[in-house]
Amino acid sequence: MIRHHPDKNLLLEYASGSLPKGASLVVSAHIQMCAECRAQYRTMNTLGGSILESCAPQAVNDKAFHRLMGRIDQAAEPEQQVTPERSKSTEPMLADAPPVVHKLLEKNPPIKWKTIAPALKMCRLKTGQDQYEVSFHRLSCGGKVAEHDHRGYELTLVLYGSFSDSDGVYSPGDFLLREPGDVHRPTVTEDQECLCFSAVQAPVAITGVSGWLLNRLIPFRPG
Repeated sequence: MIRHHPDKNLLLEYASGSLPKGASLVVSAHIQMCAECRAQYRTMNTLGGSILESCAPQAVNDKAFHRLMGRIDQAAEPEQQVTPERSKSTEPMLADAPPVVHKLLEKNPPIKWKTIAPALKMCRLKTGQDQYEVSFHRLSCGGKVAEHDHRGYELTLVLYGSFSDSDGVYSPGDFLLREPGDVHRPTVTEDQECLCFSAVQAPVAITGVSGWLLNRLIPFRPG
């Protein structure tokens, strides 16, 4: 059961097309996994369409149409629940990932995990934008991530397994938004690994005595 969702303002930004692409990918993946948010998204689109029909036509630049069609081609349709198209990834944890994730996998090289900390591995994804670092985070069974602060927005979707922090427990399909200044320490359950799909606006900052040194070593490459 999915318990954590994007708030209505974030869904509205996504539905209106005003949410940056990096963040939109994570919201889209959640919508594809969550019937409740899919219904809200459909309602927002219906209302938006009604408003547009009542507006007077406006002249637009010729390039605007081509940009719009390009965005439509790149987007994965989240309105209907569909069986994920399995990618060429050999990662069992990604077998049931939503279509937008598999679409990204098809456009990226085979997954190569980079160890960030004893309990954390990471794989960056190329997404054709430069505002967010989009990646998978793989946490080991019972692993604890160092307590850290956020310098920018971080959108996270649990794809496999579960983890907890001081605010709750997050399982497959759960969505988590962290804002600048939020501090937390994710802890994974003992029975299985956890895989998350994330978009990060800025590098996190490890808190504590060792943070001043470790923060210099944390890479951050949006794209």
